[in-house]
Order: sequence, then C-alpha cells, then structure tokens
Amino acid sequence: MFSAGIVLLDKKGAHDMRKLEIVNPRKNHVVIRREILRSEESRYDHRLHGVLMVSRGMSCGKVADWLGQDTTSVERWVKRFNADGCDALREGEHTGRRRRLTTGQWDEIRRALRHNPREFGYSQNLWDGKLLSHHLAVSYGITVGVRQCQRMFHEMDLRLRKPRPVIANADPDAQAAYKKTPPHEER
Repeated sequence: MFSAGIVLLDKKGAHDMRKLEIVNPRKNHVVIRREILRSEESRYDHRLHGVLMVSRGMSCGKVADWLGQDTTSVERWVKRFNADGCDALREGEHTGRRRRLTTGQWDEIRRALRHNPREFGYSQNLWDGKLLSHHLAVSYGITVGVRQCQRMFHEMDLRLRKPRPVIANADPDAQAAYKKTPPHEER
C-alpha cells in the first residue's frame, strides 16, 4: 500500500536491510587488487571506471582513494582520456629501463662468458652471478647486482653449471657403476 510516499511491505515482501560486507576485507582487498592487475583488459577497465567516476564529478583524489591508486595516476588517466579518448587508457608498450651496457659491451660479455674465468685472471673455474657482477665492476665500471647478473645469463641463453663433486681417492670402477647414465657398451 502507498501512503504519503511510504511503501509498506508485508512479511513476504520485506527485504533484509542490513549492510552487505565482504568477508575478510583486508585479505580480499589484496585478492581483488591482484585480480585487477592480472590482465591488461582488467587494468583497462579499472582505468575506465576511474575516468567515469571523475566524469561524474568526483575529484581525482577521491577516485584514487576509492580505487586504491595514487592521485597522480588518476590524473594521468584523465589527461590521456581527454587527449586521445578510451584507447589512451589501454596498456602501452613497457620498454623498461635502458641498458647500461652498450650493444658492443653486451657482445663482449657474451664472448667472455664462453671462456673460462681463469683466462681473465680469476681463481674460479665457472662463471656465476657474483663473479660476473665483479667482472662488470672491474672491466666496465658498472655496478650490477648478483640477481641481475643471473638474469643476464638467462637472457644470453647461458646456463649456470655446477661441477659434480669428486670424492678424493675414490675407485673409478666403483664410481662408474653408480653413474646415472652408464657408458656406451661396445657391440
């Protein structure tokens, strides 16, 4: 029944008027943010929602708070949208940081890594991230972390190989019997 603008509902039509809440909001906030960042398309949609909220009169700061973004990010989205429309909100190419090594130096290092480190005056027999980091500092004056040097090995399609330990004074026949791959038999 309608009376003075108030809707009266019987028990069958009554609605639960409690506020809906997310279970474990802190944990699920992280899960939702991770999902938004998971794909280019979801990041694009996220930016669209931000620009839409600004178009409805919200400040970039308020939108940033709502979306868990930095205010400058939302401002950049709005400027890009104003300049070039929706396509400006799509993912661009991420070039990353410029290499500190020239192409020539990169090639020199690639060649050096194919040689024994002893040829360069080092006491080790094999290259590893720590030794490459040292070599780059000494030879090129460039400080590169060990983990980045390990990535360089991967980028150059090189594998780090560790020698198998050899037991001193071991019987070679007994060692051959326990090898994973037996020697080829003569036919």
